[in-house]
Amino acid sequence: MSATRGMDERNAKFRRAIVRPPGTNFAAGLTTSKLGPPVHELAIAQHQAYCDALRVCGLDVMVLPADDRYPDATFIEDVAVVTARGAIITRPGAPSRMGEIESMREALAALFPRSAAIAAPGTVDGGDVCQAGEQFFIGLSQRTNAPGVAQLGAWLESLGYSVRSVDLRRTDLLHLKSGMAALGEGRLAIVDALADDAAFRDFDRISVPAGEEHAANCVNVNGHILIPAGSRRFESALRETCDSVIALEMSEFQKMDGGVSCLSLRF
Repeated sequence: MSATRGMDERNAKFRRAIVRPPGTNFAAGLTTSKLGPPVHELAIAQHQAYCDALRVCGLDVMVLPADDRYPDATFIEDVAVVTARGAIITRPGAPSRMGEIESMREALAALFPRSAAIAAPGTVDGGDVCQAGEQFFIGLSQRTNAPGVAQLGAWLESLGYSVRSVDLRRTDLLHLKSGMAALGEGRLAIVDALADDAAFRDFDRISVPAGEEHAANCVNVNGHILIPAGSRRFESALRETCDSVIALEMSEFQKMDGGVSCLSLRF
């Protein structure tokens, strides 16, 4: 990769996002939380506010139709990994989500006609994949297995990216991005359970306070940091170093183990 290409991609902005509203059976999806069932009407309103925030950040938002066949389909980030150099269809670790693959393949076909795909026995959830510039972190988790990490890592390296794996099995984190996020300029938001992992040694780390761990699932969209509302200490820490912080109500998605990054594919 040329120095010019690397600089262009570091400075490139997201232009598009793909989202899918929650279906009417959203409450039937997978969850480990004990926060009660989500209210569909409120989830729709929160999703619309999320889409509006993406547009404020300069993105053209493609809204796919809700899919009542798959109650977790609104967590669209899990079904693909999209980069500036290509896209790959994942193979979700939960069997009930396997059916989401084909509609994602169709949605990406016009934009990435040669998308790669994770093959059995590999499994990958996009929530276990975090890009920080030229560096990708891949979580080995309940949903992303070792063959999946190997396949995705090899594909990313073939595109010129660096890859580091993070073993989440010693933690209670569902996904890698349940516990960390890339904030830009070599900074990471990170929970205590991951703070000492050698994979993050080259990055500055902003600690997510105890009791606000859900806020680690935040996302940098063109310099705007989108975070879940209600994480006051973490939001205050971010505002000391980030020019724009946008707090969004995510209560209904938190009930289903979801967060800010889960609801879109940004590229």
